[in-house]
Amino acid sequence: MNNLWRKSFMAGILSVSLTAGAVTPAFASAAPDGKTDAASLAGGMGISRNWESWKAEWEAVKNDWTQVSLTPGSDFSQLNFAWYSKKDNSDTAEKKEEQAAQEFSNQSGDAFSDSSEPAFTETEAGTSVTDETLEAAQAEETESNAATEVNIAEKTAIAEEDIASEESIAAFNAEEGENVAAFSTSENDAEEFAAEANSDENLPDFDTEGDESRAIAAMVADILGAQADTAAPKLIIGEGRNMKNAKVYVAEQTDATTNTKTNEAYVSNKVTATGLSANTVYYYSYEKEDGTYTEPAEYATKSTNNYSFIFVGDPQIGSSNELKGSDTAEFYQAQSDAVRNDSFNWNTTLNEAMDKTGGNASFVVSAGDQIQTTKKKSPGKSEMTSEIEYTGYLSPDVLKSLPVATTVGNHDADNANYTYHFNTPNSSDLGSNGVVGGDYYFTYGNTLFMMLNTQDTNAAEHKQFMEQAIAANPNCTWRVVTLHQDIYGSAEHSNEPEITNLRYTLVPYFEANDVDVVLTGHDHAYSRTHILEGGHKTVEYTDDEFDAELDKDMDAGENPATRYEAPANISTDSKEPADVAYLNYLNAVMDKDAIEDTEKGETVVNPDGILYMTANSSSGSKYYDLVPRMQSYIANRWQEDVPTYSVIDVTDNTFTINTYRTDNDQKIDETFTIKKGVTEDIKSASVGKVKNQIYTGKQIQPALKVTLNGKTLKAGKDYTVTYTDNKNTGLAKATINGIGKYTGTQTVTFKIVPKKAVLKTVKAGKSGTATVTIGKAGGKVSGYAIQVSTDSSFKKVTTYRTAKTTYALKNLSKGKTYYVRVKAFTKVSEKNVYGAASKTIKVKAK
Repeated sequence: MNNLWRKSFMAGILSVSLTAGAVTPAFASAAPDGKTDAASLAGGMGISRNWESWKAEWEAVKNDWTQVSLTPGSDFSQLNFAWYSKKDNSDTAEKKEEQAAQEFSNQSGDAFSDSSEPAFTETEAGTSVTDETLEAAQAEETESNAATEVNIAEKTAIAEEDIASEESIAAFNAEEGENVAAFSTSENDAEEFAAEANSDENLPDFDTEGDESRAIAAMVADILGAQADTAAPKLIIGEGRNMKNAKVYVAEQTDATTNTKTNEAYVSNKVTATGLSANTVYYYSYEKEDGTYTEPAEYATKSTNNYSFIFVGDPQIGSSNELKGSDTAEFYQAQSDAVRNDSFNWNTTLNEAMDKTGGNASFVVSAGDQIQTTKKKSPGKSEMTSEIEYTGYLSPDVLKSLPVATTVGNHDADNANYTYHFNTPNSSDLGSNGVVGGDYYFTYGNTLFMMLNTQDTNAAEHKQFMEQAIAANPNCTWRVVTLHQDIYGSAEHSNEPEITNLRYTLVPYFEANDVDVVLTGHDHAYSRTHILEGGHKTVEYTDDEFDAELDKDMDAGENPATRYEAPANISTDSKEPADVAYLNYLNAVMDKDAIEDTEKGETVVNPDGILYMTANSSSGSKYYDLVPRMQSYIANRWQEDVPTYSVIDVTDNTFTINTYRTDNDQKIDETFTIKKGVTEDIKSASVGKVKNQIYTGKQIQPALKVTLNGKTLKAGKDYTVTYTDNKNTGLAKATINGIGKYTGTQTVTFKIVPKKAVLKTVKAGKSGTATVTIGKAGGKVSGYAIQVSTDSSFKKVTTYRTAKTTYALKNLSKGKTYYVRVKAFTKVSEKNVYGAASKTIKVKAK
């Protein structure tokens, strides 16, 4: 897809127009799903001529099923390729191509050699191309030139339209006083390659694309030697434009699918390139079924120390098609139009994301649903119906140099073509749904990425897979899981019992394996959770019950319009049993108790729990509304029916997420960073005040609440406590000792007070006296405080202190009633600390 992407926007002038994703019904129903119209998106972004160019280009490429896909390799030094080629049982064409390549090699000699190492040399002397072959090649070249002239004419017509359009826009902006950045056009990539090749003294002149292909074929033949005779396609990759130190790989082939309309069978070709170095520019080319080689494409490896990747959700190319799958011309045309629309938006998102990273993103992580049409719902349940959608998905030019780690979504899962288009590393049978394979993993720098196929809901297999992946990569700082279902999302799917049931089976395994971040999709709306730990199932609820209540809750009335948040028709004070059960279920799956007590803000330090993030649609092929009752576990969410993407930056101790709208590059959430592996001093911690403890005769060890940077630390995991002077009454000490990333110590004190005093007797004596007898208190008390009052509430009190257990009260008024109680006390830091008061005894003075 052409890349003429603007560097600045016509701010404030043009806006994105979003249309409803379904015909408005005349009866009550849920609001229709939104979708993004490519023409409106392009207009709002000032790239309308890109859209016009893509519409013309789409007609030429939509039936080409041979697009290449790049997937991250097992680690940074590897890169995985997959591409289709037509199946040809005849070897005639191949032999002719080999002869042509050999002749080109003989004629070129060592033109490709460099000063230090030859790229290829002649392999056999005396080989010549027959006149018949030359005539065929010339005829092919003449046909190619004719096609090129037609293509040039088409592009010229488009360019003239673009110029007129730009002049109109420029006039408008001049009138409004706005400055609009001009587009810069670039030459055709093939022409650029030829120009650079011609300027390189080590390469021969390439007058045509055929020259370039034959030169590459000759290089491949020279490197492979006798192995070049194999019929399987080859891929060559080397450093720089002249492919220095090139390596050639013979593809592993698998029968894939057949285009029943043309009766052309396709095979899937897979290659893993190895031994790649960081921060190096490579070029690769692969062989097509006719023996020719593709124009070399650039792939630049990045640093693995500090790196960035792009996270996207649900491209679901073709989902904007409103017609159901049927074997009609109308359906296929609608599908083609939808794929053209969605793939343009998908391309736009990827280009914006790459621009945001300065072109430095190492790869993309997709949370699943690459395409729309499942085998089950395609006309005749054909596996080939989705191939046009894969063509659209793989069409962006940026994907020729940017690997994508795909996740299996429910729209991918029933068609083995997914496995033919993508070459995933470290693939496992664990987690397999029997059609598209199981889980896989790869590492990049300090991060382990574990991609789960949760269309297989066997959580025990995913657990086993994660344990194996971690055992093979124990030293990775970060552990990231990607799965399709939004187990902690906030749109229409998020509360479904099948989703929450999956949540509660997987989350304990994520936590047990110290996963840091879980990336999901499926819900076509953005959300980010708080840090969560310990979510567990507390209520049973069926899908049937949920579906009926959800329909009632989301009823948008007659002629519903597109909206961003679903209505909430079921009142919280409803007395209907079904409503009450529904609301109780929603409350139970909010997981309030799973929210980790962390400092609120843009950075979380050393969390124990996990961040869950759900991506919005990256193509705008379909959007879902947010649920009306935002779940407690959600920190932020967003839906405005605009495609979005996230850029994630990773260092040794930080994992930083920024999420943007595609249409205007504005952030939809604050920057959020997880910081881990940072040592923190316990001296800086806040320790909750310990209330007075009551003497028991045994050592007293009260629990402490220790908070550091907004996070409540855990005893035994983050710190230990040593207690001293904690048996007798007085001042006790608790020393907090940091563990692991928490260092240093902090000492706090608390008081142990006497237990409740015992007042045995109060006996009146002669002449206004009374004798008080006290039960002896344990714990080395300093004495007893005897309180005397003439009212039972002790509003006015006279206190007598004594170290003895008997005491004589004097000067009592004859005939008056007195109330007496006693407290034991101990002296702490020159102050008396009292225990609880005894029972009250009243006495009448004589």
